[in-house]
Amino acid sequence: MTTRSPGRLRPRITILAADHERLSTLARAATHSHPDVAEVLNEELDRARVVADAKRSHPFVRMGHEVEYRDDTAGMVRKVTLVYPEQADIGQGRISVLTPIGAALIGVGVGESISWETRNGELKRLTVLQVGEAEAV
Repeated sequence: MTTRSPGRLRPRITILAADHERLSTLARAATHSHPDVAEVLNEELDRARVVADAKRSHPFVRMGHEVEYRDDTAGMVRKVTLVYPEQADIGQGRISVLTPIGAALIGVGVGESISWETRNGELKRLTVLQVGEAEAV
């Protein structure tokens, strides 16, 4: 299950209006199949700042975009693309927003850190280093 700790470990997040609508539908649909992640995703959507245009915002993790982050717990840097479940392919570095780390990443701005809990109950922390262009699918 993914959790976001209160205070400084829970940064303000931003989500595009189109992504917010689709993610809200996805979270509702996943309530029975992935209740833990769906609950966290719903919480994040409820507190997100929804914007129509990302060009006027600080860079943030969006659906279909490559993100480079540092696992602050292990000190490793990774690049992944955050995608909807039907596009997920861990071998290709495409992670679903319906995974604990995917739900943790959505909306986090460049330079911001977030804590999240793995499915095994391990607490992790990551920092978003860079958000790239949308992946061509």
